[in-house]
This record gives sequence, C-alpha cells and structure tokens, in this order.
Amino acid sequence: MPDIILFHSALGLTPSVEAFAEALRADGHRVQTPDLFDGAVFETLAKGVEKRDEIGIPALSERAMKSVAPDATDVIFAGFSMGTAAAQMLAATHRGAIGCVLMHAALPLQALGLQAWPAAVPVQFHSTQDDPWVDRDVVAGLQDQIGSFQTHWYEGAAHLFAERDGGEYVGEQAETMLSRVRAFVRDRQAAS
Repeated sequence: MPDIILFHSALGLTPSVEAFAEALRADGHRVQTPDLFDGAVFETLAKGVEKRDEIGIPALSERAMKSVAPDATDVIFAGFSMGTAAAQMLAATHRGAIGCVLMHAALPLQALGLQAWPAAVPVQFHSTQDDPWVDRDVVAGLQDQIGSFQTHWYEGAAHLFAERDGGEYVGEQAETMLSRVRAFVRDRQAAS
C-alpha cells in the first residue's frame, strides 16, 4: 500500500491539512505531514509567505528532503500550494516515488532544475479556473512534458478551497478533490 507524504501550504500545518491526511489514513495509508514551519500556523497567506521567506526556500527544501527516508518505496508525494514545490521535486527525484498530487499550485520543471519528468510517476493537479496564484500556461506546459498528467479544474477563483482554516473554503469542491485524490492513490496502489 502506498505511503503518502503531504506537504502543507504557507498557512502551515493546519487542522485542515491534518484532516485531509486523516481521511487518507482511514483508507489504510501511512501519511506523513512534515511541519516545515516548526509549528507556526497563519490565518492569511501573506503572513505565511513572510514565514516562508524568513526561513528561505533552500532551508525549506532541505527540511522537505529530510522528511523522506532515502530507501522509502511506493511513495506518493502531495502538496497544498507552497507544499507542491517539495512534492514535485521529491516525486521527480526520489527513486521510490510512484505518484504526485499538486493542489492549488504547480511549478515549471525548469524552476525546479529538472530537465524531464520520470515516466513512471503520474501527476494529478487541482485548481480553480481563475486562481490568481496558478499560471495556466505553466500547467499546460507540464501537461506537454509529463506523460500522465491529470488536471482537475474547479469553478471560481478561490486558492485554498480545501482549507477550512484559510477563509476560502468551498466544501463541495474540497470533497470532490479529496475523492479524486483517493481514486488516484487507489490507481497507484493497483499499479504498483
């Protein structure tokens, strides 16, 4: 059964992230939720981005890398917003990766220093259609570069629509996204 490593957004390791992880644990998966912010949680993305910048991207990347055992196998890397950078990097470079789930953000491969994406690691992406934090051209580029890249677009412009603690929560969309993530994990389990 795949293990899942779920990275939080710039709001920090909130109860919503823990609830999402618990839902996946209920399916029998071991789910890790690394706390990249040392317990700090924020009510606004602006405050969280300040914390991200205070820690620095290199230090956050190092923390994310340390959260995974080098010999871990059958791992799905997932992330919310800021956490998608860690999920993408680890899914592309960790030899035990079997999938990647990107919620509310995605980076071009070049921004991660990657030339190509591993063919054996499918990606599932989620965002609202008009999310101001998501560059649709980047998503289109990833679709062209990654052999198996599922996109799920939701109505509206909410960024963290699955985050009950962030003020943009859209319950129906959050439930649909969780259902789709569960299906993706089941598919990866069947394939591994």
